[in-house]
This record gives sequence, structure tokens and C-alpha cells, in this order.
Amino acid sequence: MRRTRWTGITATVVVPFMLAAGCSTADDEVTNDSPEDSPEEAEQSSGDEDYATVVKLEGVAWFDRMATGVESFDEDYDVNAFQQGPAQADSAQQVQVIEDIIAQGVDVLAVVPFQPDAVESVLGRAQDAGITVVTHEAPELENTEYDVEPFRNEEYGAHLMDELAERMDEEGEYALMVGSLTSATHMAWVEAAQKHQEENYPDMTFVGDYVETSDDTQTAYERTRELLSTYPDLKGIQGSSAVDIVGAGQAIEEAGLTDDIAVVGTSVPSNVKDLLETGAVDLMSGWDPGAAGYAMNEVARRIRAGEEISSGADLGAEGYDSIEVDGSVIYGNDAWIDVDADNVDEYDF
Repeated sequence: MRRTRWTGITATVVVPFMLAAGCSTADDEVTNDSPEDSPEEAEQSSGDEDYATVVKLEGVAWFDRMATGVESFDEDYDVNAFQQGPAQADSAQQVQVIEDIIAQGVDVLAVVPFQPDAVESVLGRAQDAGITVVTHEAPELENTEYDVEPFRNEEYGAHLMDELAERMDEEGEYALMVGSLTSATHMAWVEAAQKHQEENYPDMTFVGDYVETSDDTQTAYERTRELLSTYPDLKGIQGSSAVDIVGAGQAIEEAGLTDDIAVVGTSVPSNVKDLLETGAVDLMSGWDPGAAGYAMNEVARRIRAGEEISSGADLGAEGYDSIEVDGSVIYGNDAWIDVDADNVDEYDF
């Protein structure tokens, strides 16, 4: 049985926290040089059932954090819970990881899809095999029992635009970045942000197309340099992947434009601490992937136990202690947390 609520906070200042969406640290690349472990090689406990969490990419800060939630779930229940992922942020590689795990006869698949439509078929095969499927960052998926989200994407995208607009004095040109144009979550954020800008900030102008970074710091850096060259009057950038504002901040700092261009977006504190302190990045927002990892597995456990999952339920993880259930989508109850230079030291990841 669960012993304590999973919070995952070990910093000296203890606060409820919901952090970012996407991938790596400032030094992480989109690839992980070490090959992904096979299910047989992954560190596993001796529980009666196998709970596999499959992420977009292994070996990066975002999903390292998610693994702590999976590990805590493994400790709290008599199951064998483990995390796997591809060595590259690539939908075909992720599908292969899922297929390999299905072949092992696991009982649960908790999946964070790199490209949701690319995993629809393989998740259907998992369900046909009697595997309980739960997902995260993919509310549009059909072949899942439940998708677990920290908040409604449209509200979050509008929130990021409000923060960007404030720092741009509600005027001027801005750009929007996504890790992938096929990421339903990232696209929901930027589309909501653009719509919110058009309805509320008429003196701001969206430039170009959505900038795709492939969840890679160097690509985000290079795309930002291109933006600075093409749009010399640019005043703001909003990022979606956890590395977008890292690469953008590095390029802006290098160009000596930290006082001229506002940068806000999703990340984790360890990615952007130095950039927040220099002013190259103004604000990061997000949620805690560790809590999401725990919550996904708890949803799967309750399904397998025949327990009802309804609004108001407590999933045992910070931010998911009074959930809202809307069809097959579960929303957490705590809003996002904003992190800037004044409070970044309160967080330890």
C-alpha cells in the first residue's frame, strides 16, 4: 500500500510544484549516446505485475525527473514499475520500444508519446493483448484508458502569452517555438497563445511560422539566431519544449539583447537557472514530471483493481490530489508554477 503522498521535493524550501514539458538540460542533446536498456536490462523490482512507463527520450533532465516518480510508485506498491525510452526523440524508435515491451507481456503501459498519432496503432495492439494503457501529454488519443494532464492546455498557452505580453509592454513582434509540429501538446499551447494575443493584445504581432526545434538545445539556438537576423525588431519569444528557451536565451545573451527581447516558456529550473539570473530568460513555467509519472501509474493500478476513478479523487501525487475527470482525460487540480530569478533557488531540479 502507498505509505506517503509523493511530492518529490527535496529542496530546503518545500513547496508544491508543477513543472515543465518536454526534454533536456542546457547541455543535453536530442540524442542519448548510450543505447536504451531492454526491458530485461532495466532496473526492476520483484513485484507481481509489470508496470512499464515509456517516455519520449531517455537520458535527459525532464524524463530523469519523471523516473523518480515511477521509482517512488514501485516502492509504494508490490509491483515491478520501471521506465524506458528511445535513445533519440523519434516516433519510430519509440514505437519500437513499446513493441518490445509488449512482447515481454507487461501488465501496464504508461506512455508519453513523442507523436501521438504514431502510437495509436501500437497502443491498440497493447489493449488487445490485455495490457492497461494510460498516457500523458496526449488528450486526443483513442487507444488509452485515460490520459493524465496537469491542466488544460488552452489555459496554459494563454497564461504564457499573458506573461510574454507583460514583459513586451503588450506591443511588438514575437515568435512561437515548439519541439515538434506533430506534438499535440506543444501545438495546443502555441495556438492558444496566438489566439489569446489576437483577442487581447492587438499591438503585438506574430512573425513567421511556428519554429520547430526538434527538442534540441542547439537547434533552438540556431533558430533563434535566424529569427534575430530575419526580424531585427523582435521583442519576444515563447518556447514549448524544455530546451526551447535554453537555446533562445543563449542566442539572445550572445547577441547582447537580454534587455531588448523577452523570453518565456516551459522548462525545468535546472535548465534555465543561469539564464534566469543573467536575464537572458525572463520566466519559465510548467509542472512536475515526477508527479505525472506517479499519477499515471496510480491510475493504471486503480483500473486493474476495479476501483472507480472520478472527479475529486486523490491520486497520491502533488497536484493530483483532487482531480477532474472529463471523459477519458484526467486533469490535475493545481495550477502551473512560474519560476524566475527571484525564486529559482527554491527548486532542486
